[in-house]
Amino acid sequence: MKITRITNGRIIDPANNRDEVADLWLADGKITAPQTGSENETLDARGLVVAPGLIDIHVHLREPGQSHKETIATGTRAAAAGGFTSIVAMPNTNPSADSAATITWIKEKAAREACVNVFCTGAITKGLLGEELAPFGSLFNVGVVALTDDGHCIQNHEIMRRAVEYARMFGLTVMDHCQDYSLVGDGIMHEGEWSLRLGIPGWPRAGEEMIVARNIMLAELCDSPIHCQHISSGGSVRLLREARARGVKISGEVCPHHIALTDASLAAFDSNFKMNPPLRTEEDIEAIIEGIADGTLTILCSDHAPHAFYEKEVEIDHAPFGITGLENEFSTFCDILVHKRAAISLARLIALYTAEPARLLNLDRGTLSVGAPADVTIIDPDLEWTFDKNKSISLSHNTPFHGHTWKGRAVRTIVAGETVWAL
Repeated sequence: MKITRITNGRIIDPANNRDEVADLWLADGKITAPQTGSENETLDARGLVVAPGLIDIHVHLREPGQSHKETIATGTRAAAAGGFTSIVAMPNTNPSADSAATITWIKEKAAREACVNVFCTGAITKGLLGEELAPFGSLFNVGVVALTDDGHCIQNHEIMRRAVEYARMFGLTVMDHCQDYSLVGDGIMHEGEWSLRLGIPGWPRAGEEMIVARNIMLAELCDSPIHCQHISSGGSVRLLREARARGVKISGEVCPHHIALTDASLAAFDSNFKMNPPLRTEEDIEAIIEGIADGTLTILCSDHAPHAFYEKEVEIDHAPFGITGLENEFSTFCDILVHKRAAISLARLIALYTAEPARLLNLDRGTLSVGAPADVTIIDPDLEWTFDKNKSISLSHNTPFHGHTWKGRAVRTIVAGETVWAL
């Protein structure tokens, strides 16, 4: 049995309200009580933070069916390089993850090829078409941790209501890509000054806010949780804040690009800045950061959406939405939220990547409690580094952050007691 001692590190474990300099022991793939003098490996974490393994609940691994963009092997290696020990895979694969057979295929391939834990979501509707519910019971039996049509949004409110009611029977959270198709139309970027200047079709805030409002009403009606994915609008933050204050089971997440970049970034017509929902304004950024600071928004994630270079190297109207993010998301949030803005503490940042996502999806992760899986991320919160997309581990390099410098980075990722990546 291998025993590892991580020594001299600042242990931050939000699930247990723990923040102290101490040693952490790992044995047989679990967090264990101290076993002085019996360790096989000692890792000196002096000046570093020892945290529960980070969790990203919004990742597109692209398999099956789109392995030219990303694979389970390359995507999980990118996750490890970003400090993530667990990721939650979205269902917009080909075929879509709307059946037990597809979920089983993904889980079996991940067991062979993944270097981090891969949890699966199941589709809400068959084929992600928003017309007929997928077989939730079968999906639950093969271990999905949530239900979502991410990449698509159910427009029929009756179908969405029945989905939430059905999901409640299995204790599953419904996660929703909030986009009203009739309002968004063929919008490509935020509807505002820059879309007018550039002559690019606009994607109004209301296109998101309308569905956020719908989800609040359904979460309240059904008394069951709905999680709003990749919030980009200040109006959405206000809606979520008011609903949560009333006790509605509604939550929201934030991606790094929605607090780091604005719609002005598209002035060069670079499709690496094209994402859904789109980059918005400084006003929206301020509202989102305020929402993170006051606890309205409780999850941070990447929406890692890799695309092959030739898919993005076309006119911006024809390029697909989406960017990569696993390798740099923690650093972006740490730099902006902790160092530059001082909006939240480092401990709270870690909670948004550990205890909070574990609680939302009922995952047995996100803690350093004795007996928990030995998933650990070691972080240097003051390390400055520059992201080079040409050195990216992801199979695709569609990122708007090439050449950006941040402060704060994961330097070692440990899964089940074994180091899967180290700087």
